[in-house]
Amino acid sequence: MCGIFGILCAPDARLDGDAGRALVIALLRASETRGREAVGLAVHDGRRIDVLKQGGSVSDFLKNPRLQALLDGAFGPSAAAVNGHRRALAITGHSRLVTNGFQSNQDNNQPVITHGAVALHNGIVVNDRALMARHPELAVRGEVDTEVLAALLRHQLDQSGDLVAATRATFAEIEGSASIAMMFDDRDAVLLATNTGSLFQLGDPSAGVIVFASERFILQRLLDDGAVPAGTIEQLPAGDGMVVRLADLTRHSFHLGGPAAPPAAPGDFPSHARLEIVDHSATPIGLRRCVRCILPETYPFVGLDAAGVCHFCRTWKTIQPRGAEALLRAVEPYRSKDGSPDVILALSGGRDSSYGLHYVKKVLGMNPVAFTYDWGMVTDLARRNQARVCGKLGVEHIVRSADITAKRRYVRKNVEAWLKKPELGMVTLFMAGDKEFYSHARALRKETGIQLVIFCTGNLIEDAPYKTGFMGVAQDDHGNTLTGMSLRNKVGMLRYFGRNYLSNPAYLNESLRDTFNSFWQTFVVKDDFLYLFHYLPWNEREIVSTIRAEYDWEVETDTTTTWRIGDGTAAFYNYIYQTIAGFTEDDVMLSNMVREGQVDRDEALRRSAEYAQPRWRSIRDYAQLVGFSAEEALQIINAAPKLY
Repeated sequence: MCGIFGILCAPDARLDGDAGRALVIALLRASETRGREAVGLAVHDGRRIDVLKQGGSVSDFLKNPRLQALLDGAFGPSAAAVNGHRRALAITGHSRLVTNGFQSNQDNNQPVITHGAVALHNGIVVNDRALMARHPELAVRGEVDTEVLAALLRHQLDQSGDLVAATRATFAEIEGSASIAMMFDDRDAVLLATNTGSLFQLGDPSAGVIVFASERFILQRLLDDGAVPAGTIEQLPAGDGMVVRLADLTRHSFHLGGPAAPPAAPGDFPSHARLEIVDHSATPIGLRRCVRCILPETYPFVGLDAAGVCHFCRTWKTIQPRGAEALLRAVEPYRSKDGSPDVILALSGGRDSSYGLHYVKKVLGMNPVAFTYDWGMVTDLARRNQARVCGKLGVEHIVRSADITAKRRYVRKNVEAWLKKPELGMVTLFMAGDKEFYSHARALRKETGIQLVIFCTGNLIEDAPYKTGFMGVAQDDHGNTLTGMSLRNKVGMLRYFGRNYLSNPAYLNESLRDTFNSFWQTFVVKDDFLYLFHYLPWNEREIVSTIRAEYDWEVETDTTTTWRIGDGTAAFYNYIYQTIAGFTEDDVMLSNMVREGQVDRDEALRRSAEYAQPRWRSIRDYAQLVGFSAEEALQIINAAPKLY
């Protein structure tokens, strides 16, 4: 089972910074034998509770610069005193053996944060689903029994105001095994409790330090190595609890099965003010953003000036589409006189193409044939949305399917190659297989005799220059058509790909021919397609409200964004960008919307935080379709060097 541990230091503790840091690391290493799937730490310094956790091993965790920053805050020179007085310190940690809930979802890893409590748990609560049904007010976010246990205890504490009574009531309701360590935003104390006896403590009152762990052996090893002050190892017996006051390490023991204690019992120790709980696991530390838009300092070629304004804001030119009248003039020569099909419209099932089909049919009054290239990453949601729009508009829908098994195999091999050497500029290879839609559009033009082909792209608000930026290539003006990329940019991309293919031979796999063909079709062969949003202004609210109202267009359940939700790759690559660079493609879109006056910066920041939430279900669906382990991939991504 999992390992939990902790260090409690009174204000007068005889434990210097170096020794404290070494002790935390020793406990992390010693507890790893109890679980290697995830690891986490919480630091309560009397001012706030800082939490850091990640999927993967202790060895990976120790390389995380955020951990070093956390330990600096706990044991560095600035941590010695506040207003001239030393402060108490509590550090608790966890090494996880996964029993339920994927470790790639940080909500499942420990320390669990819920309702003002920070909890560690070793064991399995087997009636967690029944407890959730019995207590709908718990409102848990993750998938683990630990969160249910911690939320229930916090709920009981809020009801009674008595920590001992709340602990007894909680253990009376749970079924299974539980050894816990909990800290609270309104209690100057740490709670320890167990119904199995899997908690051991080593205390030295004269040194002002208490250390606890899940096994006697762990504490004995620390004693033998001289990592902790001398003392006696004691077991917290099965069916017992203990509340430790941080101010002086006063210990109040109690039986879990005893009678309810009166309010304000000796073990309660309420604090005078609620502490802030800060989870550093997801939010990049100290990441600066442009003061006008929301692009972060990690964005390629962002060029923040002395005033904090980015290069893109300084050089932005208001988007000026050609207009609806120009669009009418452009399509008029192709309009049929007898009602026969007169335009091919590329339909992905996403918001722009769904709106585009609506506009071409109902506003332009043309007779479109919808065309989809399914390369294996078109989601079922996208297919349902295609069916909705085509069915209601009475539009013929032509689908060209790739060899989907082969395409997914190509993606898997490139994902596996990327995981050997994570490089942000190479993420685009995961999507290379879809670029054949250009060649299929040209072929369909010949097959049907319909000369006009419309792509519902050309919207500069959705431009994504960071993709070439991560290749070291500053994107030239291309009118938001891939075919319009400059020769300088194309050569720069080829050089970048060449270097990475040579440095990572795993890319030299059977997908190479398919990738080269995609590059050729996209960047070399010229097109004469019409791009809808070269003519029409792009307005997210109008687009989404129209397709939702007219066609009951379906949205995703694991995100609030409506962009790319029909693309099976988007959840995975956005997780990569967010984890390593601190932003997703939605931040780019939102920044452009700020520049165009469609949203203000505060709204963009709020939506950015929403959209940045990992789409766990979609990520796992993608991994299953392509054929790689989501948990192994996410562990590598989480451990990869960060740009912030």
